[in-house]
Amino acid sequence: MPHVTEIWRHPIKAHGREALDQVTLTQGECLPWDRRWAVAHEASCFDHERPNWQPCQEFSRGAKSPRLQAISTRVDPGYRNLTLSHPDLPDLTIDPDDHDGAGKFIQWVIPISNGNRMLPARLVRAPGRAMTDTDFASVSLINLATHRAIEAQLGQDISPLRWRGNLLLDGFEAWAEMDWIGRTLHIGTAELVVKEQITRCMGTTANPETGERDADTLGALKTGWGHQECGIYAVVTKSGALRQGDTVKVV
Repeated sequence: MPHVTEIWRHPIKAHGREALDQVTLTQGECLPWDRRWAVAHEASCFDHERPNWQPCQEFSRGAKSPRLQAISTRVDPGYRNLTLSHPDLPDLTIDPDDHDGAGKFIQWVIPISNGNRMLPARLVRAPGRAMTDTDFASVSLINLATHRAIEAQLGQDISPLRWRGNLLLDGFEAWAEMDWIGRTLHIGTAELVVKEQITRCMGTTANPETGERDADTLGALKTGWGHQECGIYAVVTKSGALRQGDTVKVV
């Protein structure tokens, strides 16, 4: 039976991930703490005085600095702290909204950023607006059968965490999600409407354990299916709770 296998959030856009057992979704919003902050690079036009949503080109991301893909995160909502881990760095615990904490984060992340690209400059936030890749508050979903089809095309096993999805689903046919645009998903007590497919970038070529580029995911998609899509974006249309193992119904 189709169901949720994993739930993930990414508190700092492109800089870490955290697994969840359950989550409460709110209509019109992302997962709590998902993409709450982003890292503006040194050429970013992000306006700190009038912060609002900006496209991914304004921020540091795994497509340009693959080693970022190996960051993991733990959130302590009570203390508003994040603890970040990377195999090549000591752990760092910060309050991202604190000026000193944000500065420590920038110094921490520079060594694993690509020095041939624009370097990270500021940790930023737009209150009430997550820095998703979409200009609407989205939840991203990955069909694990599709992921396995891509693995077969590649001829190697890869982690589904490369896709940086919020909800990993299993029990569907491969590529079934391509036909879900405009349809409603019932998961737990929440409802989501699928809006669009996700076009993939170079970030998915990096191993989320090591940060090394070791799989031609884009080549596999183009050769096997003639496109660069994997996964879908949905919006929460009915608030509710969901957890690992909850069934998924598409209507």
